[in-house]
Amino acid sequence: MNKFEQLGLNESLLLAIKDLGFENPSEVQEKAIPVLLEQNTDLVALAQTGTGKTAAFGFPLIQKLDAEDRSTQALILSPTRELCLQITNEIKQYSKYVKGLHTVAVYGGASITEQAREIKRGAQIIVATPGRMQDMINRGLVNIKNINFCILDEADEMLNMGFYEDIVSILSDTPEEKNTWLFSATMPAEVARIAKKFMHDPAEVTVGTKNSGSATVSHEFYCVNARDRYEALKRLADANPDIFSVVFCRTKRDTQAVAEKLIEDGYSAAALHGDLSQAQRDGVMKSFRGRQIQMLVATDVAARGIDVDNITHVVNYQLPDEIETYNHRSGRTGRAGKLGTSIVIITKSELRKISAIERIIKQKFEEKTIPSGIEICEIQLLHLANKIKDTEVDHEIDNYLPAINEVLDGLSKEELIKKMVSVEFNRFITYYKKKRDLSGEKGERSERSSEPREIRAGDPVRYFINIGTRDDFDWMQLKDFLKETLDLGRDDVFKVDVKEGFSFFNTDGEHTEKVMEVLNGFDLNGRRINVEISKNDGGGSGRRDHNGRSGGGERRSFGGNRDSRGGGERSGAPRGGFGPRKEGGFRSDSAPKREPGSFQREERAPRRSEGSSDRPAGRSFEAAKSRRPRRS
Repeated sequence: MNKFEQLGLNESLLLAIKDLGFENPSEVQEKAIPVLLEQNTDLVALAQTGTGKTAAFGFPLIQKLDAEDRSTQALILSPTRELCLQITNEIKQYSKYVKGLHTVAVYGGASITEQAREIKRGAQIIVATPGRMQDMINRGLVNIKNINFCILDEADEMLNMGFYEDIVSILSDTPEEKNTWLFSATMPAEVARIAKKFMHDPAEVTVGTKNSGSATVSHEFYCVNARDRYEALKRLADANPDIFSVVFCRTKRDTQAVAEKLIEDGYSAAALHGDLSQAQRDGVMKSFRGRQIQMLVATDVAARGIDVDNITHVVNYQLPDEIETYNHRSGRTGRAGKLGTSIVIITKSELRKISAIERIIKQKFEEKTIPSGIEICEIQLLHLANKIKDTEVDHEIDNYLPAINEVLDGLSKEELIKKMVSVEFNRFITYYKKKRDLSGEKGERSERSSEPREIRAGDPVRYFINIGTRDDFDWMQLKDFLKETLDLGRDDVFKVDVKEGFSFFNTDGEHTEKVMEVLNGFDLNGRRINVEISKNDGGGSGRRDHNGRSGGGERRSFGGNRDSRGGGERSGAPRGGFGPRKEGGFRSDSAPKREPGSFQREERAPRRSEGSSDRPAGRSFEAAKSRRPRRS
């Protein structure tokens, strides 16, 4: 008997399951499906990305719907259009033998009138992004006042992307007696708040430990100098010749820059970010699924909904703003019971974030050193030897063997092997024998390494904070916000320097404990603030200037140094692996070359899925002032 039959699914679903080749339910499916079929209950299910959550809610939802009633009976909310389309496609596959059941995808970037027309024709299930759904409700294009089921998929990601107000508004437009099923990888405070407000005594299903990472993913970090970040990425790629990975950057600009450098250095790479058209994104993903691309460089927003099997590595080129996002990144690998590796490239100043992530994922990181040039050469040499050994002989070459034998006549077996391997291998030896060792930067995760420098009460202390102009602050507004939040005098906050995605400010050392205690973890309209002590006092010997601004300021970004264009020479750099070289790497219409003047603005984080109706409202200082410090 198929194990899905034991869960209580009906014949039409079992036929679809057979067509899809599913044999055994995943843990979340085994736990959630019987509960949802047997009870009319709300449900909170906590499970990592890639554990089969769509089928866990999709199968019981389809079985409980009335296919003869053409009115909308269920709403599924998901964070991005990619995930929205993916869920819609899967629901259609699951319901292929249920006559009259229709599912419609509703998302930004497509015709809203056409989507409304499809719903009007009869759609029992709507799968939607929150922004577009709210837009359709406001225009009176959809009616969800009588639905029986509401599913929130990837709830933590929707809230992390700034959809809290939209979700609250949408749920307020649904009947109170409906069943709400919430699926999430983590359970931050905002998700718990939604559950408390809109759910009644929900059943709970947890796969693994709450908020934990997947047991099939190992976690490693490499501590390097900021200028060596790109060179470290190349060495890690060379040390893993069969790498098939997603490389995460924080901004669109860094994503494009890193991808272009990898392509120029001969690696099979492409960028995936919000400035690509849908056709370009589809082309990149098609090439990635077909393994024409070994390294997909992506932003967190663009990578939502990526469902590709057998990804071997997730590389955090830069850590995300919200450390909870790390769980979603690492969930791209280690799927379907296979093992995967999540790699973090960090600098010494970011070491304490590793401990914070460990607390969330309930797993330990292994500190490793960047492989030396000699080690990489040895790995590549053995990889080449195994590749030669495993190559299937194409007998069309037989006709050319007499001429080849004549050319190679007189060479011994040993000489022939050396020469053959050297054809591919010499460039690695030539490149790496000139390179210095990157392993000198050790994290040394001791108490001493994570402590700030000694601070005396009278000394000025400079802080880094991860909010800036994109959060609607200028230097005066940020200074006022800090004064009021910290309950300090006007002259106690000085040398305020506001950048786009981060800022710097000073206080006297006597206020340091209060600054770190009050601001770290403070929730600013759904964005968690992070504060660190900087290495200098902002430049200059003066205490304060008349407007609080500093003359210089560090060029540092939260979660990673922004010098992604530095480090790693391009001339003569080896490409990854020994596959056939494509001239210029992977660059087609699906991975366009950067046009002049483009990618000059940082991608805002958190940010919503593409499409005008999915754009979050800007934050104002007046709204920020009304928020008091609280722990998330």
